[in-house]
Amino acid sequence: MLRRTRWLVPVLLGIAVLLGGRAGWIHAKAMLAQVLLERAWAGSDHGRHLRRPWPWADMAPIARLRVPRLHQDLIVLDRDSGQALAFGPGWTPSSAAPGASGLSVISAHRDTQFDFLGKLHTGDRILLNSAEGATRYRVMRAEVVDSRHARLPAADSADGLLLVTCYPFDAIVPGGPLRYVVLAQRVDDATQPIARRIASISAR
Repeated sequence: MLRRTRWLVPVLLGIAVLLGGRAGWIHAKAMLAQVLLERAWAGSDHGRHLRRPWPWADMAPIARLRVPRLHQDLIVLDRDSGQALAFGPGWTPSSAAPGASGLSVISAHRDTQFDFLGKLHTGDRILLNSAEGATRYRVMRAEVVDSRHARLPAADSADGLLLVTCYPFDAIVPGGPLRYVVLAQRVDDATQPIARRIASISAR
């Protein structure tokens, strides 16, 4: 029995090294992507011109989202496809453009860029820079919704921002129907209420 199990040690060590190297490569690739996204954003004139972070990229920076209290500073991409969300938060094209009048929807993965959503408090400031200029929002509330039954508010139903990610944050298996949604209202127009109906949001 001992002889049969001796080969397990080097095999398991080899697998561990391989997985460790792969994880390191993924981390290094993610860091490089952020550097390239920063450069693309810097050359986009605050989202006024689409500039691809690398030649074959199918997404481009469109806005910059900051949460001062939590020291979050994220570049928002011009679509919420699976490939785009692998690199950063993505804007839902059927919603209002970031910073424009109306309701803008931005989503990201719960275990990467939007892992801080659960730490947001009512009243927290959210700053958004885009082709529309600098826009300030205030967090109004957060809730968990079932994407199988909820519906997105129309783009012109309110003047605010919806930040969306999967829920729960510590789920072992990704996906699932639950979404954690943070609703923020434009500070410049605090009299207009945020819509309460939240739409069906695809798995992210």
